[in-house]
Amino acid sequence: MTLKELKPGEEGVVIGLGTKGPIRRRLMDMGVTPGVAIKIIKVAPLGDPIEVNIRGYELSIRKEEARQIEIQ
Repeated sequence: MTLKELKPGEEGVVIGLGTKGPIRRRLMDMGVTPGVAIKIIKVAPLGDPIEVNIRGYELSIRKEEARQIEIQ
């Protein structure tokens, strides 16, 4: 399952990042690492961006990036 599939209010645990290169590095620099809990706060009306709570702060990411974050 990916982060994109969650609805507002749902949460999961990151198990991996399905991308390589600079996008992966940027996500990891923002705290998206395996084992961390992540919760969907809200989704913009057109579906992009998605606001999540991770490590105690709010982070907005594009839905294309959310598709790369594998959760359980």
